[in-house]
Amino acid sequence: MSGKPSVLLVITQDTKLEEARFVRDVLESAGVDVVHLDPSVRRNLGGAEISPDMVAEAAGQTIEAVRALGHEGKCQAVMIEGSIKAAHAWHAAHPLSGILAVGGSMGSALAGALMQSMPYGMPKLIVSTMASGFTAPYVGVKDIAMLNAVTDIAGINSISRDVFRNAALAVAGMAKGYDPARGHDKPLVLMTTLGTTETGTRRIREALEADGAEVMVFHSSGAGGPTLDSIAADREVALVLDLSVTELIDHLNGGLADAGPDRGKAGMRKGVPTIWAPGNADFIIAGPIDAARAQFPDTRYHEHNPQLTAVRTRLPELQALADHLAAIVGEARGPVRVFTPLGGFSNHDSPAGHIQDTSLPGPFAEYLKSVMPDHVPVTVVDAHFNDEAFSAAIIAAAREMMAR
Repeated sequence: MSGKPSVLLVITQDTKLEEARFVRDVLESAGVDVVHLDPSVRRNLGGAEISPDMVAEAAGQTIEAVRALGHEGKCQAVMIEGSIKAAHAWHAAHPLSGILAVGGSMGSALAGALMQSMPYGMPKLIVSTMASGFTAPYVGVKDIAMLNAVTDIAGINSISRDVFRNAALAVAGMAKGYDPARGHDKPLVLMTTLGTTETGTRRIREALEADGAEVMVFHSSGAGGPTLDSIAADREVALVLDLSVTELIDHLNGGLADAGPDRGKAGMRKGVPTIWAPGNADFIIAGPIDAARAQFPDTRYHEHNPQLTAVRTRLPELQALADHLAAIVGEARGPVRVFTPLGGFSNHDSPAGHIQDTSLPGPFAEYLKSVMPDHVPVTVVDAHFNDEAFSAAIIAAAREMMAR
């Protein structure tokens, strides 16, 4: 390689040869080296640094065997696996500074899977016919940008020329400024919250930042927690503060912020020190008030806005949360501590809130202590979650765990 920043170009030549050549020319004219990964199945037209044969081989197949599958979905699965493995092998030997992909639904699916496997911070852009619609499957929880192709990716026209050129120049510029070593000198802390617990979590964040830590905060609204988990798996993390359990409550009860059964496990499985607290355990997130009443009858409700309703949890839901926490902390390979307040779990569960129930935090705390594994200490604090006393207890524990 020339020593210039290197950009991985992901585009099939069997269907998009003209576009591949055009984008490569723009990238090279912008002063970056190009590593073309060609996941074509129909034909190998040559010229790509990572050829279709190499992609199939990385997945343990030959390209002839892939073609013989005779099923586009099965072919795609092999080429996605091979593309990811081949790209990582190249990156290990010749570090990449950016990735640009051009494709329709199939190409975007492959590019999205590949980009999601790459580190945060590395520039990633997909030019796609899918970019004006449902982009979540392609982006996932990674920092992937998508640019609407506007027209079909079928040759070069007066619109697509500008779209492809702008995309190539954008990635070339980002690649020139990419520095994977920058900003990793502080101990990294990951924390969950919602607006209803922000008073307490802000106090914790500011204290740890004053200590010299970098604190990343994530809203536990369905996407924030999985993003935290992804970063915990991807980077060196000093501490996880999972202080909002909305995504767990919603997973157990069919709420809108359900983040799946593995929410919260990634950091603990890696051995990252973790503190759990039941912030926002007082409610399930449901849809509009009428839908909330139908789905969760005979409880209390707070209409947060016309689209979202906070549904009051009762003791059975809180006990199920305790059982779930006890199960997942059992998988931890590092130290875990649990804190729970006696004065309420969020702003909603306070004298200023709309669904306060002072009878629940005490029994929940007792049940939590009874089911938690012996090696996981449970600290009960006679304060509201947002009170300074509760924040101080978590700050002290965080400092102790990070000092170890």
